[in-house]
Amino acid sequence: MKVLIIEDEQPAALQLKKMLTQADPSVSIIEVIDSVEAAVKWLKVFPTPDAIFMDIQIADGLSFDIFNHVNVVSPVVFTTAFDQYAVKAFKVNAIDYLLKPIDEDELTETLDKLRKKIASPLPFDFKNLQQVFSKKDYKQRFLIKNGQNLTPVDVSDIAYFFSEEGLNQFFVFSNRKHIVEHTLDELETMLDPKDFFRINRKIIVNVKAIQKISPHFNSRLKLNLTPQYRDEILVARERVADFKAWLGG
Repeated sequence: MKVLIIEDEQPAALQLKKMLTQADPSVSIIEVIDSVEAAVKWLKVFPTPDAIFMDIQIADGLSFDIFNHVNVVSPVVFTTAFDQYAVKAFKVNAIDYLLKPIDEDELTETLDKLRKKIASPLPFDFKNLQQVFSKKDYKQRFLIKNGQNLTPVDVSDIAYFFSEEGLNQFFVFSNRKHIVEHTLDELETMLDPKDFFRINRKIIVNVKAIQKISPHFNSRLKLNLTPQYRDEILVARERVADFKAWLGG
């Protein structure tokens, strides 16, 4: 069985390779790919693998994006850290999955399923899966400390999140600043991507906070936000294309 692995975390990819070859010595790992872009290029050029093991969240987006650019006919096994509710959705859609950390017995069962699918492959509806994951419950409010008390703040009232001097904070539209007990990496997964976008390493913006967008040096974009931020707000060059796509809805 010739297997393609799409996984951006090298330790996870190495562990999966080891587990696959131990579970079935006939398995041959033909390639390990770490991004949507590289996967699309590979699948357009090389012969179809017998199976693909694919992480959901990879370096440059969701692996579902791969199916928008190339016709995948190989059986796909998603490896995921999503909760049990999402896992049940995979079952409903008859998609193979492995919940991280991967269990050896479950991997063996999955390989048995793959052998049967390879004998009579059937296409799957990835758009249905996209709809399932678009129903994710995103954060609706945060609790912030106000003296000795706790106060809820609706996410819709937050203009942007930022990291400064080792603290993660946010401004509300009323121009008040609060500390939030989450990293920007964590916040990026908690916030609805329709409303919030991480423009660089230090800032996540609400679309409603953007007042003006201007071209800037080195193919970047400069933003004027409300409330104003004391420093210059720039969209990182590598994020500009995705930012424009996000604004276009």
